[in-house]
Amino acid sequence: MTKLRNVSLIGAPTDIGAGARGASMGPEAMRVAGLAEALRARGVDVLDRGNLSGPANPWLPPTDGYRHLPEVVAWNRTVHDAVYNELKTGRMPILLGGDHCLGLGSIAAVAHHCRDVGKKLRVLWLDAHADFNTSALTPSGNIHGMPVACLCGFGPQELIEIGGHTPAISPKWVRQIGIRSVDEGERRFVHEQDLEVFDMRFIDEVGMRHTMELALATLDDNTHLHVSFDVDFLDPVMAPGVGTTVSGGPTYREAHLCMEMIHDTGRMASLDVMELNPALDERNKTALVAVDLIESLFGKSTLMRK
Repeated sequence: MTKLRNVSLIGAPTDIGAGARGASMGPEAMRVAGLAEALRARGVDVLDRGNLSGPANPWLPPTDGYRHLPEVVAWNRTVHDAVYNELKTGRMPILLGGDHCLGLGSIAAVAHHCRDVGKKLRVLWLDAHADFNTSALTPSGNIHGMPVACLCGFGPQELIEIGGHTPAISPKWVRQIGIRSVDEGERRFVHEQDLEVFDMRFIDEVGMRHTMELALATLDDNTHLHVSFDVDFLDPVMAPGVGTTVSGGPTYREAHLCMEMIHDTGRMASLDVMELNPALDERNKTALVAVDLIESLFGKSTLMRK
């Protein structure tokens, strides 16, 4: 098992891929909620690298099925380089979004690093949405609904080649958890590509514990575990500060169990925290819940366990 490592916080303040403005303020909300202090209290060495910079959001309609494609490409290249550099120096990157289109640059960087060092990659995608749309399937053109598809090689050339290898990942490396909102055409595409999805009905039927046992199965010492945590994974009752709320998400305790079981593997080596939108929040409630859950990823437990 790998021990908790040195952590680098990387802010990516943009809502370039989203359908609502405000996720650009997410990194600062996480800082205000005390993320660095909470991790340090758990014995983690934390460096805050500050915020990346990129093009402003022009807030234009889609062109050829994509909104803001040049700006999304620029942001994701910057994210890729920042995440990749942290991994290269042996630090654990925590990317603070920003909208979830940035998961593309982050995971492409992790896959790039895994190719360098000969490790297997497992991606846990904690989200209300599958984010497996393409320009032909998307009803909106918002690229935050496309990052998993792009990572698997389905998207515009300039996005799918970020990280230097196309496709960046195989759908077989991904486990999606908490899904409960999928567009019609996207649903068929997910099935065609054999993406492993543990949707909310599955969690209702078998419970979060068994779901996580399946999602974390076959990890070994040579596996890099990446967690991409979209805050809309959570039920909006406890996490209202997101642009795309979907009712019926995991409860507070289910979410903590999910995070605690990820921690128990000792394999998490990189993390995204995405789609936090303070403009839609109530007194930074969602950021505080997110910090609470990240503490569980780093070993905080409600029970006394040996």
